[in-house]
Amino acid sequence: MLQVKGAWDAARNILNREAKALERGGADLLILATNTMRKLADQMMEGVGIPLIHIADATAKAIQAAGLQRPGLMATAFTMEQEFYTDRLRAAGLEPLVPNDDDRAETHRIIYDELCKDITTEASRNTYVEIASRVVTAGADSLILGCTEVGMLLNTDNVSVPVFDTTLIHCKIVFNRAMDF
Repeated sequence: MLQVKGAWDAARNILNREAKALERGGADLLILATNTMRKLADQMMEGVGIPLIHIADATAKAIQAAGLQRPGLMATAFTMEQEFYTDRLRAAGLEPLVPNDDDRAETHRIIYDELCKDITTEASRNTYVEIASRVVTAGADSLILGCTEVGMLLNTDNVSVPVFDTTLIHCKIVFNRAMDF
């Protein structure tokens, strides 16, 4: 996995090559069905003329439409700690909150060591619920499931604030845009 190896240049080259190929093939728009790889969205789109529907922008619109402003963000460490994602939320007028250092590390570990391998345990579910609760206590009025796998453990049944599943939000926006063509 290029993310774990820190091979961001290799990942960027692959994404850019494939985006150009999709455009040449007649695609009207692009999606990148992941949160963490948004780190490379601008580089992916170099030399590409069709639009990219950004998952963070779609999520921000959904949060705003619900009248909320301070979403907690649970995702990979890359997404929580680097500004490529939270800056887009801030640009939309939101005030994202992330878990504390230890909770970010545990969230990240569970994603890569378990969820990406299709492993879900009650212990990890409880840990995620506890982390989400701490983010809410810190002031979050909602929670972004900011990694496509986080929904394997968290949902509206075990989180006390509205939950925004980026995967579902992104799919709805993409479907609606595709229907416009």
